Amino acid sequence: MDVLKNHLRKLLAASFLFLFIAVVLNMSLWEGSKFKLSTVQNPPPYSYRADYHFTSPDHWKNDPQRPIYLNGKYHYYYLYNKDYPDGNGTEWRHATSKDFVHWKDEGVAIPKYTNENGDVWSGSVVVDHKNTAGFGKNTIVAIITQPSANGQQEQYLWYSLDGGDSFSAYKNEPVLSNPGTEDFRDPKVIWNVHSKKWIMLMAEGSKIGFYESGNLKDWKYTGGFQTEKMGLIECPDLFQMRASDGTIKWVMGVSANGQEQGGPNTYAYWVGHYKGGRFVPEHEKPKWLDYGFDWYGGVTFDDGKTEDKLSHRYALAWMNNWKYANNTPTLEENFNGLDSVVRKIELKKEGQGGYFLASQPNKGIDQFIQSTDSYRNLEVNGMKTLKTKGDVYQLEADIRLMDLKNAGIRVRESKDHSRHIDIGVSLEGGYSYVNRGLTAHPDHNDHMLESQAPIDKNKKTVHLKVLVDKTSVEVFIDDGKVVHSNQVFPPKEDQGITLFSEGGRAVFENVKIKHMDSAHN
Repeated sequence: MDVLKNHLRKLLAASFLFLFIAVVLNMSLWEGSKFKLSTVQNPPPYSYRADYHFTSPDHWKNDPQRPIYLNGKYHYYYLYNKDYPDGNGTEWRHATSKDFVHWKDEGVAIPKYTNENGDVWSGSVVVDHKNTAGFGKNTIVAIITQPSANGQQEQYLWYSLDGGDSFSAYKNEPVLSNPGTEDFRDPKVIWNVHSKKWIMLMAEGSKIGFYESGNLKDWKYTGGFQTEKMGLIECPDLFQMRASDGTIKWVMGVSANGQEQGGPNTYAYWVGHYKGGRFVPEHEKPKWLDYGFDWYGGVTFDDGKTEDKLSHRYALAWMNNWKYANNTPTLEENFNGLDSVVRKIELKKEGQGGYFLASQPNKGIDQFIQSTDSYRNLEVNGMKTLKTKGDVYQLEADIRLMDLKNAGIRVRESKDHSRHIDIGVSLEGGYSYVNRGLTAHPDHNDHMLESQAPIDKNKKTVHLKVLVDKTSVEVFIDDGKVVHSNQVFPPKEDQGITLFSEGGRAVFENVKIKHMDSAHN
């Protein structure tokens, strides 16, 4: 009997030791990085694949390339790495869509390491309607940065004769050589109807360089725009728009880090004039198309279905941040890469404050609305949890701000109210905000928890439009002058919605929660 007891004790001791080692190992892996996971054989039961946002089919995506409209659909190229996370190098993968929400994967259009100049980085794709380059009318031409065989960032021409499915390199020599700067990339090419020439913008460290060409092959430097306190700039942009007062303006944008001057790390822009090969802004400090942490590498593009190209444009960006780009639970499902919804942008006049770009989600996502829960008038002094729950939806509300400090909405809230994402207006602080600090998020350093944007402390009403998807929250405030776009990774069971106010009463009017189906169904 004693022998049997000894065997049992040894067996229990061994079992506890095994369990202890397993727990310690698991904790060590988790502490190393919240979401840095190796490839697993079986995906989790709850998919983090977004329902109505564009995601990489597999492996990795980052910078979007400006979409073009041809033959009744939009052609979208983006940087893709089929070897992620085990190999480097990007290539151009191709997708097409008619409505910005149903995307057809067309495969890789430009494979990496096709020639001696290495992989292909960001660039610009245009339709050469007038055959200026000599490849034929309506040839799709791309100017792309490659690191080159010489180890320098230089610009190369690729062209497609099959409607954008595949591209051929024009030469192994650049069409625009490096002028002697370390950073020389992300060409953005547009056709100037006034000069009848192509304009190209280049990201050159902290400067934007301007170039002109008549044939997409021979480029001449025309001027530059020097940015201040914005770090390394990337993905420049230039376009014309007709403002709400009828005035036609030029807008220049760039992906940049504005944290040193109190701004976000997203898409900065200036409104002004382009003449004589250079851009002249009407305001010194940049304005921002998004105040969140995850709207980078943004591109704007024409509405291909209308003749009026100046009344509005569309925009999208990579929803990630280089501070934590590889920190995502989607790696369990063998993909890492999410885009924002496509937005419609318009140029609006604001009193004596000049002009600003207003953003609203494109109407295409409304086709996925399955049902709507409505609340007409809810007075809140503290907390009020709604009966409605969900993990994928659009939410709209008008908030009347009484004599209070802070008011807003919690989304993706847990049953015990310990986990949630807060979206609100701090009249006391004078800013709108999105706080993701109390749910799972990608910033393991906990530095980027609450995005903020300035707001008038005397404001009495605010309109919120909130897009909630599996791994993202995008908040459009009032007319869309302010937008917050942030990645989040709440567990499936966190589906509560709570209205809140602090330091006084708030009245929530016209509250609508529009439950969304998946674009993948």
